[in-house]
Amino acid sequence: MDKRLEIIQADITTLAVDAIVNAANRSLAPGGGVCGAIHAAAGRELEIECRSLHGCETGQAKITRGYGLPARYVIHAVGPVWQGGDENEPALLAACYRHSLELAVRHELKTIAFPAISTGIFGYPLAQAADVAVHEVAHFLALDNALEKVYLTCFNQQIYDAYQQVLQPLSRR
Repeated sequence: MDKRLEIIQADITTLAVDAIVNAANRSLAPGGGVCGAIHAAAGRELEIECRSLHGCETGQAKITRGYGLPARYVIHAVGPVWQGGDENEPALLAACYRHSLELAVRHELKTIAFPAISTGIFGYPLAQAADVAVHEVAHFLALDNALEKVYLTCFNQQIYDAYQQVLQPLSRR
């Protein structure tokens, strides 16, 4: 497994990386969970810049400055709301990760940290979301050498364990 991919248990708002990813809603407005925490830590300027972007479609991502965060940028990725798995959710979730990574490379960033996109109030099952995240990031890193480190950031032990369960078999290859 690529050593540039690391799973950590941390508060994403405290990470001094080039960019953190916000599990955003389509309006890019402050919300609950990680989105609310990122907006609170960044300050009002983040909300103002987000309004100027006029929203974001599910599966897509947009970038803003980080303002009061240790991260220089915030990449806002809109994950799918879980509808049972038959509404293209895995492809939309994979697209969030891919588009976020592409934005980071396009902006010449070297380090990026992701939360567990869509697993909170959007209801995506954790094990399935972890599988999509790990495989999409690993695939991207296999094709592109621009990024130095990608962190899959886990808010709690349950999320950390779900990511580890996916990553361990890949590490043995």
